[in-house]
Amino acid sequence: MGPTYWWMLFGMALVTYIPRMVPLTFLDGKELPPIISGILSNIPYAVLGALIFPAILFVQEGNILFGIIGAATAFLIAFLGGGVMPVVLGTIGVLAIYSLFM
Repeated sequence: MGPTYWWMLFGMALVTYIPRMVPLTFLDGKELPPIISGILSNIPYAVLGALIFPAILFVQEGNILFGIIGAATAFLIAFLGGGVMPVVLGTIGVLAIYSLFM
């Protein structure tokens, strides 16, 4: 491990720390406007969707229907009020059955 590795590690730690430190330092005790608060509360869902959507299309090479069926199952179970575990287990079950008949 040369000095380049340590500088890179230090740089990554710094760019991870700065976005966490700045709001705590400059916004401590201040109330954000409701519109900003609403936008910030939706960011995790948007990022999660951006990470998951490409995986849906390429989950099984050559068979896009596999990912679409899995996503539709997960959306349906979540829409009906299922928590995280029913969504995951239900989707696994449907895709296991689908892969048997594929």
